This record gives sequence, structure tokens and C-alpha cells, in this order.
Amino acid sequence: MTIGPVTHSHREISVTEPVSPALERVKTMLFKPFDLGKWFTIGFCAWLAALGEGGGSGMNFNNTFGNKTGSNSSDPAGESLRHSYHQARDYVLDNLDWIIPLAAGAAVLLLALWILILWLSSRGRFMFLHCVTLDRAEVGEPWHKFEREANSLFWFRVVVGLTGMVVLLPLLAGVAVIIARMVLHGEPDTGGIMAAAGLGLVFLAALIVFALLHKFTVDFVVPIQFLRGGTCLAAWREFFRLLADNAGLFALYVLFQIVLGMAIGVIVLGAVFVTCCIAGCLMILPYIGTVVLLPVLVFKRSYSLCFLRQFGPGYDVFPPASPAPPVTGLQPPP
Repeated sequence: MTIGPVTHSHREISVTEPVSPALERVKTMLFKPFDLGKWFTIGFCAWLAALGEGGGSGMNFNNTFGNKTGSNSSDPAGESLRHSYHQARDYVLDNLDWIIPLAAGAAVLLLALWILILWLSSRGRFMFLHCVTLDRAEVGEPWHKFEREANSLFWFRVVVGLTGMVVLLPLLAGVAVIIARMVLHGEPDTGGIMAAAGLGLVFLAALIVFALLHKFTVDFVVPIQFLRGGTCLAAWREFFRLLADNAGLFALYVLFQIVLGMAIGVIVLGAVFVTCCIAGCLMILPYIGTVVLLPVLVFKRSYSLCFLRQFGPGYDVFPPASPAPPVTGLQPPP
């Protein structure tokens, strides 16, 4: 897929041009020469950066509605479901004395775990970026060097995450309640279907907004923090001006990322088949899977950095290449 360059301030910005230097970065970092210890060190930083983003499961509502008469004899599945629902409801109401404290404790534990993962992954984002930009396999130095920037990123992500929960969970709960009511009544309802579809579309739109917010933060705001050494909000203000002036270009970036993701998925799937699923078994292992997929992760991180630096020297996170030593002629013997 080829997308033509876009002119920006007398500069051509392309979403395809960064692919080549990103691939070159992968070869230089990981294969010239191949160093297994370096892979494991950088892989640890990449694993830390990706904590909490290893995948998820979708929700699938597979409901069987009865006929419009709602007759119990013609809807045994629906009747069994309604009976199970009433049994579960009665059980919960009869045991609220221990269910409420248990649920509250589980919620607090999950919230604490979520906060810990956010804090560690915020540190990991800067550690992995440090390794990619400087071609170094280091853990301790970036852990301490970017403490202030990582803490700012952490608090920003906490606020955005809690906001996402407040916005998304009620929408999802509303859809679930509407569908559950239709299932319990044993027949579809036009008003209920319309309401569920409307809430579902709002949920999808809000989910896309939060997903883009996360992607832009990781791909561009963190590198700006890396360069400027400021807070996450200050970096977002700078990036937002860039985004507002180049909305179409960043839309192309997101679309091309989808294409790249599909291509990478095909390559990974091919590797799984070629290795008789050995690679697939390794990929699902915590940390080890990150090391196996390190070329993919370095490429994705390098691609966004190479794209960003097209906007000017002030957005180039890579250090300047060292000048070649001067070549001097051989001095004639005395």
C-alpha cells in the first residue's frame, strides 16, 4: 500500500517513508551483531512497557429468542434461563452480608493491581524508548533518569483510565441490562433493540476516542517528553498543536498502522505455522514471548519515531550520527 507524501512547511511528510529506516533500526539493534543477552535486556524493557496490554477477550452475546407468543412450553431454553436468573438473584439477596465485603475487597485489590501495572508500564515506556533511540541494552539508567517524566505519564494515565471507566462501563452495563431484559421476557423488543444499538454505537465511538488517546500518548507524547523532559500535559499541549495542524496526516498514520498491523499479523502467523506452533507456544509465555517478538516491537517503536522526526529536527529523538574520522594520507618516510 503506497500513500503519497504530504507537504508540511516545505517538507514532505510520508507515512510509508519511515518503514525503511525502522527496518534498518531493527537490523542494526538486534542482528548486527546478534547478542542474546542484549535481546533479553531490551526485551525486559519492552515487556515492562507493554504490561497490561497483552490482549483481551471480547464479549459475545449469543441469545436465542422465543416466538412472540412467549409461551413457556414453546420456549424451554428461555424458561430455564429465567429460572436460573431468579435462583441467582435470590441467592445474592440472601447472602449480601458476605458478598458485599468480598466484592468490595476484590474491587480494591483489582484497582491496586491496575495502578501498580500502570506505574511499572509508565517506567517501561521510557526505558524501552531509551534502548531503541540509543541502541543500548540498559535497565537501571533509564529507570532512574526518567523517573519524573514517567510519574507524570502515570498520573495522566490514571486520570484517563478512571475517566474511561466512568464513561464506558455505564454504557456497557446499559447494553447488557437491555439485552438481559429482552432475554428474560423471552422475545425481542423493537424499542429495546434500538436502545441497545444506540448505546452500543455511543460505546464504540467513546472506545475509539480513548484508544486514539492512548495511541497518540504512546507514539508521540512520550517521545516529546523524552526530548523536552517536561510533564505529560505539557507534551500533550505541544503535540495537540501538531495534531490540529495535520489532522489528515495523522488520520493517514492511524489507517496505515492498521495496514501494518495486518501485515505483521500475517508474518507472525506464518512463523507459527513454519515452526509447527513452537513460536506460538513461546509467544504466549510472559516475558519470553516479548523477547521472541522483539523485532516486531522495535520496528513499531522505531516507525512512530521515524514518522515524528519528519516534522523537524526538534522532533528527532535519535542522536546525530557520529562523523566518520578523517582519512589522512600516508606520510612518506623521512
